[in-house]
Amino acid sequence: MKMIVAIIQPHRLDAVREDLTEIGIQGMTVTEVRGYGRQKGHTEIYRGAEYKIAFLPKLRLEIAVPDGRADAVIEAITRATRTGRIGDGKIFVLDLEQALRVRTGETGEESL
Repeated sequence: MKMIVAIIQPHRLDAVREDLTEIGIQGMTVTEVRGYGRQKGHTEIYRGAEYKIAFLPKLRLEIAVPDGRADAVIEAITRATRTGRIGDGKIFVLDLEQALRVRTGETGEESL
């Protein structure tokens, strides 16, 4: 099993969800996060004062999938988020040792 962690722009979430639903992925966890990379933040003016915003709002998606579905999920996320500009995001793929569905006690891929 694989755990796919994607950091994306917030306004791309609906497109990602739709693409994942189309390929049969039924669940993911979404967390609001802040970070910076090559975008290096931006400046804003509030009440006449200029402020440097170093950490930009992003979303962190976590999706547990069977090994055979990982490439399709990565493709779907990439397709939904790529604009070709800095700030499109990152995708990380981690090995997932074990999963357990608390309600039923199912383990492994059956729990996904």
